[in-house]
Amino acid sequence: MSHFKSRPRPPEWIVEVGIGTCHMIGSRRRPVSRDEARRLLTEGLHTCTHYQPDTQLHIID
Repeated sequence: MSHFKSRPRPPEWIVEVGIGTCHMIGSRRRPVSRDEARRLLTEGLHTCTHYQPDTQLHIID
């Protein structure tokens, strides 16, 4: 029997509070599910230009 606790999986997406979605996270962040990230993007959340989550999540204008 192992005495180590399994680590929780890292979130798929991070939202920077006041900034938008980005994997290059800073200190003002919260994890979100893929579905919530898609919802936020379709509601007009500004995206990270480096990772382009709108492209990765298949959000098309």
